[in-house]
Amino acid sequence: MGVWGDAVTQVLIPGCALVGIGFALFQWFLVSRVKVSEDANGYHDNLIDNEDQEEGVDQLDAVIKCSEIQNAIAVGATSFLFTEYKYLSIFMGAFGVIIFLFLGSVKGFSTESEPCTYNPGNLCKPALANAIFSTVAFLLGALTSVLSGFLGMKIATYANARTTLEARKGVGKAFIAAFRSGAVMGFLLAANGLLVLYVSINLFKIYYGDDWEGLYESITGYGLGGSSMALFGRVGGGIYTKAADVGADLVGKVEKNIPEDDPRNPAVIADNVGDNVGDIAGMGSDLFGSYAESSCAALFVASISSFGISHDFLAMSYPLIISSVGILVCLITTLFATDLSEIKLVSEIEPSLKRQLLISTVLMTAGIAMVSFFALPSEFTLYNFGTDKVVKNWHLFFCVAIGLWAGLVIGYTTEYYTSNAYSPVQDVADSCRTGAATNVIFGLALGYKSVIIPIFAIAIAIYVSFSLAAMYGIAMSALGMLSTIATGLAIDAYGPISDNAGGIAEMAGMSHKIRERTDALDAAGNTTAAIGKGFAIGSAALVSLALFGAFVSRAGISAVDVLTPKVFIGLIVGAMLPYWFSAMTMKSVGSAALKMVEEVRRQFNTIPGLMEGTAKPDYANCVKISTDASLREMIPPGALVMLTPLVAGTLFGVETLAGVLAGSLVSGVQVAISASNTGGAWDNAKKYIEAGASEHARTLGPKGSDAHKAAVIGDTIGDPLKDTSGPSLNILIKLMAVESLVFAPFFAAHGGLLFKLF
Repeated sequence: MGVWGDAVTQVLIPGCALVGIGFALFQWFLVSRVKVSEDANGYHDNLIDNEDQEEGVDQLDAVIKCSEIQNAIAVGATSFLFTEYKYLSIFMGAFGVIIFLFLGSVKGFSTESEPCTYNPGNLCKPALANAIFSTVAFLLGALTSVLSGFLGMKIATYANARTTLEARKGVGKAFIAAFRSGAVMGFLLAANGLLVLYVSINLFKIYYGDDWEGLYESITGYGLGGSSMALFGRVGGGIYTKAADVGADLVGKVEKNIPEDDPRNPAVIADNVGDNVGDIAGMGSDLFGSYAESSCAALFVASISSFGISHDFLAMSYPLIISSVGILVCLITTLFATDLSEIKLVSEIEPSLKRQLLISTVLMTAGIAMVSFFALPSEFTLYNFGTDKVVKNWHLFFCVAIGLWAGLVIGYTTEYYTSNAYSPVQDVADSCRTGAATNVIFGLALGYKSVIIPIFAIAIAIYVSFSLAAMYGIAMSALGMLSTIATGLAIDAYGPISDNAGGIAEMAGMSHKIRERTDALDAAGNTTAAIGKGFAIGSAALVSLALFGAFVSRAGISAVDVLTPKVFIGLIVGAMLPYWFSAMTMKSVGSAALKMVEEVRRQFNTIPGLMEGTAKPDYANCVKISTDASLREMIPPGALVMLTPLVAGTLFGVETLAGVLAGSLVSGVQVAISASNTGGAWDNAKKYIEAGASEHARTLGPKGSDAHKAAVIGDTIGDPLKDTSGPSLNILIKLMAVESLVFAPFFAAHGGLLFKLF
């Protein structure tokens, strides 16, 4: 293969990334053909659809309102993200300096070449180079992560009103508008992440030359940058969106008995802005972080194996080629939803989204088989904690494929537990007959139960991939789960876009029929958002384990023995961290929501004519409360995650830190899955009662009934669980692991100060 294989790699990876970006821009163009604003000759004919002139809704007025509301949401989301990124740029600079100082001090900032860590016969570049390049990679990862989130938010705020307007032509048209917009985000993120990583490797190679060990060690900074931005984006966005959501629901629905997204509710704009900054920008950065880290973990382990030592660039790029093929597979899959089949009925929405997962998984399995036989030698050795493991190329096919199919199992299990089409959520809805307390009990039980199957799926994937290909197998299994990231993100971003579309329809005073269509899109979107979170958590568990393995190798630990007190204290403290972190984020949402509730009540009590709809509420004040609270409150949980590895490694040494990482991984996965599924189930139980689609649901409803009020309380409790604590926990697990790996040379050289003193 030699030269020819290298040439194919150099064309294939950037080529696929550019195809992904091109496809995203084409989908954006198709969405932009739906007009929202005024044209030179007044309003477009296609803006004003006479299909539903019921209920005396003034069509032209509704369209103008749509445009105004969309603009208010876009301005709110953009200004929040800019303020957040201003704070984060200070953090990026400061943390970049920390990386440089810690790693540079390993060998006292010397510029001498030194023997390689894994191949002592050869000379490698100095530790100072690792410090500089790790810092550069960190900044690149951070910028790409921020860009992923920002672009996602831009397309979502661009598409929400367009989805509302398309809903007048039928549910199928609205579905396509929302799904295409989700696809723009999915493809931009997957392609950007791949392209920046590929270009960074090639630029770093100019300096590193044949020292692949040093090259791929410094590239791990890319994953650290991606995830550290994702943590703040996820926590900050999650606090923002839930403070507004809880405030709007408690006063609006429970106290004042007005519908969701009613324009009289002062918190309603803040709530819709929150969907974009939390669920879209936060989710984008989060999945980008997972993707960057699993690639970095796989590349690092490969660089100290036979691929790296024999400088086989084609085999070395195996993880990147898998991701490239993933973009092409997702492109074909997307066409099934938008062009090859049309949705005519509300009941077809959810099956169509589920089919996306299945189609992409089946096609990707074939893609993995081709790549495994084309890119890898038929037999090679992999680094396995000091020994070499002989592996065949079909072993790696199974590693990647089992990660991919485990992702599908987690996705479908999550859907079963959070969709109101199945009995678990219907049971939760039924328990609302006897009040909020039984609803809470049933919801918690559902969340705990929903952990069982995903954990078995992750356990099987870990056992099979480790048995076949050691730590490299686990890293590739994680990449397998994320190989269809473009499709996963498209169905995930579809949810908040539909949610916003429903809010805009309500605020613009559109007809009841349109609101029903957007509600149906939104209910399916809730489930797909839960599926997306399931993927993020499952992949985080595998990524974290792969990074943990790489850390143990890099720190020179021969074995992690749970029976030694150093390791065990780390284990038990690590297992506590997800609870401490969740406590911080939940309390932040609670205290921010408290301020929001007081503000909304104040406006209802002091603005005359607000309840009658003759006066306008002060939306800006509520947006300000959410913004201030989230920026202030995201710092302590972020500091907890970023400082723990530094403190544990420096004071207690690498063995205790290994315990901390293992403990946080094991308990974090369980807490994260149960939290996000409990919240998703409560939300859909409420929607089940509101929609009144079945005989059973009608006996519990209508809106405003006692059962419905109990469901709203459950939904409100679930909000911070499913959108703040749960999804941020998967970042906690990965981020501590990747940070430990980046700082491993420092901890191995200078860590464990306390144990050295005593």
